[in-house]
Amino acid sequence: MSSITLKSLTKQYTEDRRTLDHISLEIKDKEFLVLLGPSGCGKSTLLRMIAGIEDITQGEVYIGDVCVNEVEPKDRGVAMVFQNYALYPHMTVFENMAYGLKIKKVKRPEREKRIKAAAEMLQIDSLLKRYPSQLSGGQKQRVAIGRAIVKEPKVFLMDEPLSNLDAKLRNEMRIEIKKLHERLNSTFIYVTHDQVEAVTLGDRIAIMAEGKFRQIGTPLEIIECPVDMFVASFISSPPINYVDAVLVNQQGKAIVDIDGVRVETSLPIDVVENHPRVVAGIRPEHCFITDETSNTFAMEVLFTEIIGTDVLLHLTYKGSDFIVKKSFTQTYEKGQKLYVGLDASHVNVFDKNTQKNVRSLS
Repeated sequence: MSSITLKSLTKQYTEDRRTLDHISLEIKDKEFLVLLGPSGCGKSTLLRMIAGIEDITQGEVYIGDVCVNEVEPKDRGVAMVFQNYALYPHMTVFENMAYGLKIKKVKRPEREKRIKAAAEMLQIDSLLKRYPSQLSGGQKQRVAIGRAIVKEPKVFLMDEPLSNLDAKLRNEMRIEIKKLHERLNSTFIYVTHDQVEAVTLGDRIAIMAEGKFRQIGTPLEIIECPVDMFVASFISSPPINYVDAVLVNQQGKAIVDIDGVRVETSLPIDVVENHPRVVAGIRPEHCFITDETSNTFAMEVLFTEIIGTDVLLHLTYKGSDFIVKKSFTQTYEKGQKLYVGLDASHVNVFDKNTQKNVRSLS
């Protein structure tokens, strides 16, 4: 079993600040969990505490049904892949991959067998005699992953392993890591601040801020129903649009009224009384350009941003920015007037004071 259980895990460096504040989480056997959050939120610290290279102030870490708080890192059955590769420059690729096995006194024939298998899997078998200085960034990252694979760990811990690569290599390596997880059938915990990586890779995502979990769920759960405005913003690329609104009772239905544009919701009617003033959150991909002038917003084009086959229309509404994402089928001019409609089924409603999603509060 390579499940991981975190019980009230706390890390405190100073008296007045906790880097991690009573973190609890169950990570299932063979799950791919992504820790997502801004810099300084504690996600890398959490990963290092699981690995055993960071002391625990309070709480417990279990791998399977064994508490590993007092277990040495080398005996925990985990392997860690770092952001900076951490390869020994004076060793060949083969020697780098073999080093951990030599420390564990794995016999040479078994070492060679594991290294050959991992190198073939990662398509670096032709590089085994090269030194790190002779490798590209992508090749170095594959070597670092290969060094982890040969240890045959119960758990893989990856700390922003793709952040030093260019965009094309990041895309390629994301696919390789996803395939690797399926082949190895092991538990993966992956740290990133990139929401695209999180959504692409994770079976579940744990979003962190200020040393705590803000929301844990599948990518679809978090995208469809973010627990608050922080999560909605962090998991949105391009950025989510926010507009002030009110909730009204229209013939027994909860309706979001945004400056006269009315959007029907599936919210229970009692939210109207409990949360009258709200903020509506609409992702750019859930907006559309229309010729209809009723129940739509009149906006003006600021500029356009072409991304592959899509275009981001940066518009202005009542002095604030508003983004619409659509297929790139025509050009738009600065100052052009457009009418924007909303996909009602994807509008999230947040309490204006608490910034919590009204759906989760109802």
